[in-house]
Amino acid sequence: MVRDEDLLLAVLNSAPVVDGVVTEQLDGAAGREVAERFGGTGSAAELAQLRRTRDAVQDIARGNDAAAERLAAAVGDVALVPGFTHEGIHWELEAPADGRLAARTVLAWSQVLHDLPGRLRPCANTECNLFLIDHSRPGTAKWCSMATCGNRMKARAHNRRVRDQR
Repeated sequence: MVRDEDLLLAVLNSAPVVDGVVTEQLDGAAGREVAERFGGTGSAAELAQLRRTRDAVQDIARGNDAAAERLAAAVGDVALVPGFTHEGIHWELEAPADGRLAARTVLAWSQVLHDLPGRLRPCANTECNLFLIDHSRPGTAKWCSMATCGNRMKARAHNRRVRDQR
């Protein structure tokens, strides 16, 4: 089963910077693939809602609280309905078909904020547009990927130190 935290990161990281240009991955065939991977249909309306939700969550994660109104629109027609079994209560998401993935993304964002406060953050590389959820014990992760952004930033810092010592 795919976790909604994975959905959250897939949506947040669906506009990476490639060769200095933000690239949209929630459109066309690439968008349909992302949506279908998480149980969506990949319809144009669903992808448009995911893009709006992504932009709002990214803005909030970067400290723009004004985006909260836009985020509320993603869950305006959504309800969590209790279901009962011999194992207890489970919650079922009721949402319009084209808004289901966006609603799940917002719920996942909220759950990460609750369970891992301060651990959802943008990559520290200002040239990167990706996000990370820091699961490290000390909570000090800075980069979306140590192999790419981490190495770049450390190499730049090293070169700056060497240059300043001359």
